[in-house]
Amino acid sequence: MWGFTKLTLSPLLAAQGLRTRRRALELPEAGGPREGVVGEVDAAALRLLILGDSSAAGVGAPTQSEALAGQLSRELAQRTGQAVAWQLIARTGLTTHGALTWVQAEPPRPCDVVVTVLGVNDVLAQVPPARAVGDREALWSLLRERCAPRLFVWTAAPPLEHFPLLPWPLRSVLGNDARQINRAQAQWAVQRGIVHLELPSELADGQLAVSEMAEDGFHPAPALYARWAGHLATLIVQRAAAARAPAAAALHLPTTAWAQRR
Repeated sequence: MWGFTKLTLSPLLAAQGLRTRRRALELPEAGGPREGVVGEVDAAALRLLILGDSSAAGVGAPTQSEALAGQLSRELAQRTGQAVAWQLIARTGLTTHGALTWVQAEPPRPCDVVVTVLGVNDVLAQVPPARAVGDREALWSLLRERCAPRLFVWTAAPPLEHFPLLPWPLRSVLGNDARQINRAQAQWAVQRGIVHLELPSELADGQLAVSEMAEDGFHPAPALYARWAGHLATLIVQRAAAARAPAAAALHLPTTAWAQRR
């Protein structure tokens, strides 16, 4: 039924997509280094890899220090008391398949934790859920071989139905497509021992997270990157603690699902 509705709306959706691209404000990726160390360099440093699309690249923030990579690295260093050696591999428009091709050509350094921020461009490119999961499987296998991480966190696609840039019904259709890919990703992640991370759509004060988006209406602003980094750091520290405690290792650490609003 949904497929028929989407097909019926396809001329309108295509027109809305073209208009949206024409009027979209193109913000640059965050400036600054794409690797570094937070804290004193030593052999016990936590090695962090962030791999992904424009949000991983920090679009919406002026510098990497204010984007996800910088804020997550600082949060982890503060919470663990360890130095964090981080590297960022990210590019605007990157799909999961594009990330796979990039990593095949330029393997990242070994790492302890991988955080992937991929999914939005799979939705925009209309990648079917089954193929999206296949691309994730190939990327996960390659990263396991090349980087040998102890923890793999894969963020879900955000709730596109709330994005201010997107007109209705395009935002509703893309939101539904994102939920389908997220469901397929969550099922796959459980099978592979990967953490599927969905972020809360509401802030602590009850406002939608999109209220802290950048001026383009599509990417996080620094304050939202900070909330995202804090959420990720909490999860990573929890998983690390569970891994050190055999009795707790089997516990499922829940993530907060996006509220689905219409």
